[in-house]
Amino acid sequence: MLRTETYTMNFGPQHPATHGVFQVVLTLDGEKIVKAEPVCGYLHRGIEKLAESRTYQQVIPYTDRMDYLASMLQNWGYVMAVEKLMGLEVPERAEYLRVISGELSRLASHVLATGVYALDVGGFTGFLLCFRERERMMDLLEELTGSRMTFSYARFGGVADDAPEGWLEKLDKLMDDMPGYIDEYDGLITGNEIFQARTKHVGGLSPETAIDYSLSGPVLRGSGINYDLRKAKPYSIYDRFDFEVPVGKNGDCFDRYFCRVREMRQSVRIIKQAIEQIKEIDGPIKGKVPKVLKPPKGDAYAEIESSKGILGFYVVSDGTNKPHRVHVRRPSFINLGYLDEMSRGWLIADLVAILGSIDIVLGEVDC
Repeated sequence: MLRTETYTMNFGPQHPATHGVFQVVLTLDGEKIVKAEPVCGYLHRGIEKLAESRTYQQVIPYTDRMDYLASMLQNWGYVMAVEKLMGLEVPERAEYLRVISGELSRLASHVLATGVYALDVGGFTGFLLCFRERERMMDLLEELTGSRMTFSYARFGGVADDAPEGWLEKLDKLMDDMPGYIDEYDGLITGNEIFQARTKHVGGLSPETAIDYSLSGPVLRGSGINYDLRKAKPYSIYDRFDFEVPVGKNGDCFDRYFCRVREMRQSVRIIKQAIEQIKEIDGPIKGKVPKVLKPPKGDAYAEIESSKGILGFYVVSDGTNKPHRVHVRRPSFINLGYLDEMSRGWLIADLVAILGSIDIVLGEVDC
């Protein structure tokens, strides 16, 4: 009688489809996945521990190195927690600049995720196409901050600098062009028969399970849960903007991907409204903040809706100029926690589609 045995195989840590140094130890029955054990830590840099020996201001650049594809949002989450700890107020113009730069960063992250996901399932043209408009976004972010990736733009009580002359007009032109670009993604990638065959009804995730595992962002909303912090608990000035929260129906790879594409259209809507409203607002871009920050003893937690999900910073102060403790709730790390059950019963090739649909960044997973 023929008898087969399971065997183990390493997927990564050096593999293009893992999107960084990440390993999955697969237990396989032929090509079918019996178990998928994620192994994190190859990019661990000890950012939380390093923060304890840096001043509050010196921690900001470290947050850039977490989700470096949307570092504006990482900066924002951290300064919000410290502002809450100190009771700092942020001028209205600075809030608008945070929203505009944060949504532009979300767009850049989602555009890259869309292109890379097309590449993951074999669509090279879609991958190249997305870099066209992403370059325009990166050029604008560079003009605003002086950097193309690690921005360190947020400051306690505001932002580092105002928008340069003509910058908002250039951004407005890009937002006018974006709906056409997104239509192209839908035509070339979303509607592609092979793409749909690789992603529809693959790696399903029920709404109940998504909630039980504390998942967030497009991974949660792809399962049909209408929860976005910008709507559920509006922070900054998000309650001034009209936008929708896209959700999926089946909780599969396709729904998670398509949520990101539809969210791009909503980010464009938010940026367009913010550009129109900021024209009426003049004033400082930074509130009154002491030169040496020494928050009172205590702790504070602040969270924002990042491009990957809910990003939270917990900061503890002992009254000195350095944090006593900083802990980060990283959506990439938490969303990855369900990979094993999501992958069981699928083939090795499907694992690439499932992992890509979660859209992780290893800098944030390992912190």
